[in-house]
Amino acid sequence: MADKPPTLFVKLGAAGFYGVSSFFIVVVNKSVLTNYRFPSSICVGIGQMLATAAVLWVGKAARVISFPDLDDGTFLKIFPLPLLYVGNQITGLFGTKRLNLPMFTVLRRFSILFTMVAEGFLLKKKFSRPVQLTVFTMILGAFIAASADLSFDLQGYMFILLNDILTAANGAYVKQKLDAKELGKYGLLYYNALFMILPTLLLAHMTGDIEKATEYEGWSDVFFLSQFILSCVMGFILMYSTVLCTQYNSALTTTIVGCIKNVLVTYIGMVLSGDYIFSWTNFLGLNISIAGSLVYSYITLTEEQSSKGSENTKLDMKGKVVV
Repeated sequence: MADKPPTLFVKLGAAGFYGVSSFFIVVVNKSVLTNYRFPSSICVGIGQMLATAAVLWVGKAARVISFPDLDDGTFLKIFPLPLLYVGNQITGLFGTKRLNLPMFTVLRRFSILFTMVAEGFLLKKKFSRPVQLTVFTMILGAFIAASADLSFDLQGYMFILLNDILTAANGAYVKQKLDAKELGKYGLLYYNALFMILPTLLLAHMTGDIEKATEYEGWSDVFFLSQFILSCVMGFILMYSTVLCTQYNSALTTTIVGCIKNVLVTYIGMVLSGDYIFSWTNFLGLNISIAGSLVYSYITLTEEQSSKGSENTKLDMKGKVVV
């Protein structure tokens, strides 16, 4: 018997959950890494991995959730998601630390372009001309904004563009692995984190990040500690909401929701982040990219609905022929 398709309410709920989670983790990570000047993005990532593995292990032990036990074939079933996950996480944290929020969010729109390429390659998906034109508008706006970014940081730009590529690949592979139904959404989350904890700890030791983190003077600050713990927990919640949104919708829908969330983050970041330097050219580029992203979201969602409508019509016609 085929699985019952998710209702519109479930789809919207999953998308909304991802949008809220994605918004709050950007704000919290920015506060921890920039406002409190915590010296190690890698250690924040390790905290998020540990929180993810711990919450899911407790959930399974309490029989609240279930996923397959570890065996010899588990790594091959999940590969290359652990590598994409840790790369996506670390590059995102580095980018958050080095860039102001408006430029961080506008450069994140490259992830839509890369998602289109990844879905075309992995899932053989094709995209209409209007979608291609709106993506071009977003990228054009990003280039205009970057040309007048008075707080330009080359390393930050490189980290966030790499993060866009990894986000796109991760979304497409998550959809592929979920469709295979070998590990389930909880298994993907748990083994993603579990397999990368030790390699990332080794990386942090080699780079001196563990020493920097242990010597950080802010551990006695209750406000910093609460935000650091919140960042770790939000890392798990974001992973869960990403998989949920991708499962009930698609990798592209997940990217669209992130894109709309970024509109809010962009304008809030201009006012509250403290590290945005205003210029008219930069502001114009940001708004061109935002306008493109909103039109893109509308076109993509309407095309998806019309496509499903035509599929249902075909099924009805087939049913009539059979009867």
